[in-house]
Amino acid sequence: MPPAIILDNLTLGYDRHPAIHHLNTGLDSGSLTAIVGPNGAGKSTLLKGITGVLRPLEGSITLDRTPHQSIAYLPQQAEIDRSFPVTVKDLVAMGLWHEIGAFGGVGPRQEVKIGDALAAVGLTGFERRIIGTLSGGQMQRTLFARLLVQDASIILLDEPFNAIDSKTAADLIALIHRWHGERRTILAALHDIDQIRRHFPRSLVIARELVAHGDTATVLTSENLFRARQLCEAFNDGAAVCDRQVA
Repeated sequence: MPPAIILDNLTLGYDRHPAIHHLNTGLDSGSLTAIVGPNGAGKSTLLKGITGVLRPLEGSITLDRTPHQSIAYLPQQAEIDRSFPVTVKDLVAMGLWHEIGAFGGVGPRQEVKIGDALAAVGLTGFERRIIGTLSGGQMQRTLFARLLVQDASIILLDEPFNAIDSKTAADLIALIHRWHGERRTILAALHDIDQIRRHFPRSLVIARELVAHGDTATVLTSENLFRARQLCEAFNDGAAVCDRQVA
């Protein structure tokens, strides 16, 4: 099978300043991969680039364009405005936009999908709850339900276990393993090294640039993690778009 995602000399950034640069690697279809790196390493930036929110400053991102290929993205909870008076059901239904359109109604088939997704994350009966009343764990379960109804082949997760209880984290990890068993491609930005070693067979270590990518047992070494910290500390935030020569 072709790689699901190919990063070719990829540089991403903000206001023409690179946040990550010259990434060359690919993610196999059906792989379960953690993005690992210190704060400021560019993990969230990379996910936003793959979703298309950020356009490359240099290089390219190529997605496998086989039929039914699609992307579902879970941002960090801090990026979601929970003051907006939307219900749990309505938030989950937003994952069906590709099926019903921006102004389409939810029919009987979609009602079943939403109900099944809420049951899968343990939120049956929460349909009419306003999201601003939810706990952090309940909100994350709601966002995972939205991912479920999207039924995407590529799933991108940005710190999915931050500020949630251990029971919720365990339930969501089980759901990720279910997706992996369905041969979906999953890429998650994470910081808990022990959790990554237990549940993510592949790791992509970055520190504004590629440090290592491969089997977690091989690349998630103390040497690579130390190098990642050094690279982040040495990175020049005011650097030009490209300050190195590409071989």
